[in-house]
Amino acid sequence: MVRIRGDWARSALVATLIAAVAAVGATAGCSSGAASPSSQAQASGTPSLQTPGTPPPDAVTTTSPQVSTASSGADGTTGPRRDTAAGTPGAPAPAPDGACSIPTALRGQDVTVVSSRMVIALTFDAGANADGVDSILRTLAGTGTPATFFFTGRWAQSYPALARQVAATYPIGNHSMSHPEFPTLSDAQVRAQLDDARAAIVTASGQDPRPYFRFPSGAVDARTIRLVNDRCYVPFRWTTDTLGWQGTSGGRSAASVATRVLDQARPGGIVLMHVGSHPQDRSTLDAAALPQIIEGLRARGYGFVTLAELIPATP
Repeated sequence: MVRIRGDWARSALVATLIAAVAAVGATAGCSSGAASPSSQAQASGTPSLQTPGTPPPDAVTTTSPQVSTASSGADGTTGPRRDTAAGTPGAPAPAPDGACSIPTALRGQDVTVVSSRMVIALTFDAGANADGVDSILRTLAGTGTPATFFFTGRWAQSYPALARQVAATYPIGNHSMSHPEFPTLSDAQVRAQLDDARAAIVTASGQDPRPYFRFPSGAVDARTIRLVNDRCYVPFRWTTDTLGWQGTSGGRSAASVATRVLDQARPGGIVLMHVGSHPQDRSTLDAAALPQIIEGLRARGYGFVTLAELIPATP
């Protein structure tokens, strides 16, 4: 485990990290002919599986990867795996990238982000359908709450108007093309997942998802992290999975989702939610629980930030 300590406002190291990670999406070395990148900051988060015990104030903690598969259906389905195929055949992909300026402390790591500040980052994965999007966007806008979204390429292709609407207001990241578990793929398939998703997301939303990435289902190993880094992404996980993706048929409710988030709240926490409905019971528990989550966290003294704001070392 690597921990980077210190006062972010004065740390020369942090200044180096900010410049280096910003270069991932902005320098010529990481540019692509697929589309013009956005200057909008994007980020993502980390699971309780690998959350350290008591972190030092304002520390970025990175964990050396082992093969890890989270229980969450990160596309909003009842299970974590959708398929193990590469991206859509024939889909336009960005040109190969050059060298990326990913900080040494973050390269080769699945990053867990913690902070001493009383803030929470809400994140939403979009992969299955869009049944909860309108409700989520209304709640976020009505309460003035920031959030970060992660699209699969197929979701962006299926819902281009919503992808553009979300990306116009909130930072976005790459969540693969079709949501396979990356350790099951070949190197070429991993690259296709990343490149095809990026092309689809840029085309649909007008925004570049780099440098932020979330592994489908939390399935990760050292090889796949290296491949993700080589495509100019830093992978991030989450601290709380609401389990709302399990739906009412899985014994969940909006009340249980909200209670889980409030019980697991911690300074600098990252909450994983989904925009879609359960494929069988059609419940959208994360969307339904969101007003209670926001109200409850604010009552406990928490504010809300995007992941880019939560993590000083990201653009």
